[in-house]
Amino acid sequence: MNATPEFKRVYVWELPVRFTHWINVVAIMVLIGTGIIIGNPPAIMSGSEASYSYWFGTVRYIHFLTAYIFTFNLLARLYWAFVGNKYASWRMLLPFSKKSMKKAKHVFKVDVFLRNDKELDLTNIAVGHNPVAGASYLVLFLLCFVQILTGFALYSTNATWFFPKMFGWVLGVFGDEFTIRSFHHAVTWLMVVFTLVHIYLVFYHDWLEGRGEVSSMFGGYKFVRKERLIEKAEEKGITLEETEAELVADE
Repeated sequence: MNATPEFKRVYVWELPVRFTHWINVVAIMVLIGTGIIIGNPPAIMSGSEASYSYWFGTVRYIHFLTAYIFTFNLLARLYWAFVGNKYASWRMLLPFSKKSMKKAKHVFKVDVFLRNDKELDLTNIAVGHNPVAGASYLVLFLLCFVQILTGFALYSTNATWFFPKMFGWVLGVFGDEFTIRSFHHAVTWLMVVFTLVHIYLVFYHDWLEGRGEVSSMFGGYKFVRKERLIEKAEEKGITLEETEAELVADE
């Protein structure tokens, strides 16, 4: 009978990372919901005064307001990618080293081919984002910026202040509003698919690895197998306590 592995708690996700993450969660849900209504508004018959039935205008207002929050929140997260700890770093989005590629192979075995975890080295799992997740978040960041560009470009035709009008040049790139609106709508559904896959994998890894994948985005801490810390300590010739203090350096 195998002994229960011992884990050590490691602080991974700093407060700004968790804060911007949950703002993104709410913002994306609101943007998708209101965006679907704007793209295909339902016909609602009412005998009341028109001024009392301004629900569609309210939906558009919520969509645009949330778009501003989403944009500045994304810029805040981008800023933290340069000043935060290594787990929040922009380098995590470019996992192209030999070590990262080796870990990516491990992720594909677990996530895509559903290999039994007993055949895999669970002591070598990434503490922060694994390489596949890092690359996928890079794609997500690009999709978000595309949505910001196309969304504010559409808004610029009716905007009264300078910020949305800064994106008017995007209309010239796409040629007409119909094309840019269709593109904006298509990318929305790509983000829906990404979100569903992301939620599935977070809970899947939380079940498979038991390292607090879900709770870490609330409290910031994940759990690392003690044998991994011991291995790192032996490699660097330092104590186990020093290895923990370095947050599993050389990840």
